Amino acid sequence: MTDLLYSEAEGDLRAAVRSLLADRADPADLPGRIEADSPYDPALWTALAADMGTAGLLVPEKLGGQGASHREAAVVLEELGRAVTPVPYLTSAVIATETLLAARAGDLLGELATGRKAAVLAVPLSAGPDHEPAATGTVTGVADAARADVLLVVRPDGLYAVDAAEAGIVPQTPLDLTRPVATVTAESGGTRLADAGTAREAVRRGLLAGAGLLASEQLGVAEWCLEETVRHTRERHQFNRPVGSFQALKHRMAQLWLEVVGARAAARNAADALVGGSPEAPLAVAVAQVYCSRVAVHAAEECVQLHGGIGMTWEHPAHLYLKRAKADQIALGSAGHHKQTLADLAGLPAPA
Repeated sequence: MTDLLYSEAEGDLRAAVRSLLADRADPADLPGRIEADSPYDPALWTALAADMGTAGLLVPEKLGGQGASHREAAVVLEELGRAVTPVPYLTSAVIATETLLAARAGDLLGELATGRKAAVLAVPLSAGPDHEPAATGTVTGVADAARADVLLVVRPDGLYAVDAAEAGIVPQTPLDLTRPVATVTAESGGTRLADAGTAREAVRRGLLAGAGLLASEQLGVAEWCLEETVRHTRERHQFNRPVGSFQALKHRMAQLWLEVVGARAAARNAADALVGGSPEAPLAVAVAQVYCSRVAVHAAEECVQLHGGIGMTWEHPAHLYLKRAKADQIALGSAGHHKQTLADLAGLPAPA
């Protein structure tokens, strides 16, 4: 039976990650770090991935990981979404790790699990779970490629691990300034990890897990936006009253709260379905992405608008949440893509 509740262990993990991010990744400081062109903090990634051990949550203990599940990884992503933290957790600790698990690449998995290395699957950030990698050696829109030590490259004859220093990585201009994208060229070299058939299934598994747990990141974005908006409207006064006491704003925030509650259920259901490879996982992931992507964008838009003039400034981090939400909306399959998946699963094709 699906369990949407958080366990005590998950609560403890949330508290630990939130405490670390409060000390080392305050969203209020992020615009300044981006302005200085240094949003990524390697020391923070080491503390999160290696010292806290979150990079190995999905890796079995016999391979050097924590032997946890997608539920725990989802909790980490909720907290990273709440702080729009610029670390390669989704791309390395989830997508690349799941891909390597399916490809049975134990040696490299051990290095990822301990946080010694970060890996990125060289596919476009927009690629959905049914993505078929192109035969060309150049891929555009690869998220976090500049932060990777190893690139997982799909070629016609299989999956290869390529040292990032030996690949051509050309940064692109991203919408989300906390998740850089790049064009990657790796036509030769590297270590072959799997044959073509295994590689195809491994990439599908990695992207499915990524799409499912992206919903938890979107949930975290929406939660922060709602909480920050409620806080601001309590403190901001007009006509000698908190602006949050006006009925029109109460209604908007109440509606947003209902949407966030629904998003939490959808995201938790997707994470729970991914545990153990449930046959319902593709359905749960598609539902979560269709719903959570819209809620995150709506919450971020309301956050910007209900903050008034300050919400439109560079100094306030609201714009970073809106950019993350909009970028996530087309990441790992757009809402339209996932709606088509739902239609196919239900046997309800669109009208000709």
